[in-house]
Amino acid sequence: MPRRTALAATTLLIAGTLALASCSGGGSAPATTSAGEPDPDASLTVGLVLEPTNLDIRRTSGAALEQILIDNVYEGLVTRTQENEIVASLASAFEVSDDGLTYTFTLSDGVTFHDGTPLTVEDVVTSLTQVKDDPEIVGNTEFAGVASITAADDSTVVITLTEPNQNFLFTLTGPAGLVFKTGDTTDFQTAANGTGPFTLERWNQGDSIQLVRNDAYWAEPAGVAEVVLQYIPDFTAGVNAALDGSLDVLTAVQPDLSAQLDEASGFTLTTGQTTDKGTLAFNNAVAPLDDARVREALRLAIDHEALVEAIGSGQTQYGPIPELDPGYEDLSDVAPYDPERAMELLEEAGADDLELTLTIPSFYGTTVPQVLVSDFDEIGVTLEVESVEFATWLQDVYTNHDYELSFVLHVEPRDVGNFADPTYYFGYDNPEVQDLHAQAQVAVDPDESAELLAEAARIVSEDHAADWLYTGATITAVGDGVSGFPVDSVNSRIDLAGVTVSSE
Repeated sequence: MPRRTALAATTLLIAGTLALASCSGGGSAPATTSAGEPDPDASLTVGLVLEPTNLDIRRTSGAALEQILIDNVYEGLVTRTQENEIVASLASAFEVSDDGLTYTFTLSDGVTFHDGTPLTVEDVVTSLTQVKDDPEIVGNTEFAGVASITAADDSTVVITLTEPNQNFLFTLTGPAGLVFKTGDTTDFQTAANGTGPFTLERWNQGDSIQLVRNDAYWAEPAGVAEVVLQYIPDFTAGVNAALDGSLDVLTAVQPDLSAQLDEASGFTLTTGQTTDKGTLAFNNAVAPLDDARVREALRLAIDHEALVEAIGSGQTQYGPIPELDPGYEDLSDVAPYDPERAMELLEEAGADDLELTLTIPSFYGTTVPQVLVSDFDEIGVTLEVESVEFATWLQDVYTNHDYELSFVLHVEPRDVGNFADPTYYFGYDNPEVQDLHAQAQVAVDPDESAELLAEAARIVSEDHAADWLYTGATITAVGDGVSGFPVDSVNSRIDLAGVTVSSE
């Protein structure tokens, strides 16, 4: 594998990052295929699918940015593991008061930004206050219940809430919790200045992003000198790049292509758990999908077990909460495969000879739409598939809500709140769900919160606000000599600091 060598002398081009405003846990150990000693001067090349449109993680939503920038380039007071457990990061310690209103963080010592400026308590207070005050910053809505953010002393930050928020710490593990230098003049659209184990060296839009080890990092240094994140939106092309030695790791391997990447080809395959929700969105605000009978009929027409088998990985879901998130409940009883009942419902709704359009980002391939076309045809529904560029999907579907049906993989964990937001592109408006979600947020007891979320999720599923085709499983091909590459949740976050490459 020629890329598994010492840091190249030539400058590698870097790619633009695609903002996955769409819609990416488990407990597996990192993949280990190393047989030799780790080479601290090694370069690691990782194949990814989705590239962000810019690098401004504070003002651009999406898992494609979080996947590569959080924990690698930027850090917050806390972060989360592959298993979605919350742990300290820039904070050496933290505690939450018994009433759930006061969060106290003690800062780690010796932290500096990539430009050499020491991290101060003012940087933390200013960064988080900007999230609270600026509606344009990602996470502003989640900070609505923040009463104050103050510095108790030079190393202690205290955040006070107006009411308990069960998800507040989790919010701090995302873009809203990242810490930036006060008054930084960096152009965050194309550059970065964080505190993480890697610096952003170069970005060649449409191709790759180059990260270089931060030798002044305040904690354990990264295990490789350089990481090249190579964006390959075509799944077959990604496999070919791995096979020809261009990649050390390929993420998001299509199940039907995975057999090509085996031990004989120099790769080990890992299958990781995720919170990725293969979501068939219904536009609840437009006819005929504003009729719950039509939505239910479409769900009953889908053979979910057969669809998962066709995809080749993952598991059925049936509701808005995946198994790894709080509030999960098996909701398979809500929408069992029953095409005969589906046809009865369509007749009751006066929706015979129904014609619908499915808008789907082009990089998802044809398996899901082919299954849906076939299943819907069995109940007399004609489905036209409109495959579009992701930027078009973002504009037409996500922003303008101009669609009937859509498919996208919602990868963000704990995002059931989307169904409590009537302005979200689903167009789903149920005050009872909104109230239950609000109660779950302010519950101090996590078990009570999870029960409320489960109750809300059942209502959402019984309203047939969408169909959850499957929970995704991520297949990653890890090359010989690579150790420590994450297994789970890699669609939403890839912590690269612990990855090593052995010398050949």
